[in-house]
Amino acid sequence: MLITPAYAQAAGSAASGGGAAFFMQIAPLLLIFVIFWFLLIRPQQKRMKEHQAKINAVAKNDQVVTGGGLVGKVVKVDEQFVDVEIASGVKVKVVKSTLSDVTPAAGSRPAND
Repeated sequence: MLITPAYAQAAGSAASGGGAAFFMQIAPLLLIFVIFWFLLIRPQQKRMKEHQAKINAVAKNDQVVTGGGLVGKVVKVDEQFVDVEIASGVKVKVVKSTLSDVTPAAGSRPAND
């Protein structure tokens, strides 16, 4: 194989500019990841933490909505389960992690000014 001066010069310039060219190809991908992080991932993580804190703070007489759409009042709270009264005299045991919303008891709410 014969190496011509033009081929040697092209090979040399590709080797010396390879790092900069690689960075220029990766930079848009990094920029897209940063934008996704701040616009999608970070807010979603924040909402998940707030939701988890709400579920962990569920107490007796709070109104809850389950993942299945049942609305009721909390009667008893265990470590993993919650007893919810969905009608007068009708109680169901619900897994705590399936609660989708928790509203504090009416008596603990501040007055609406």
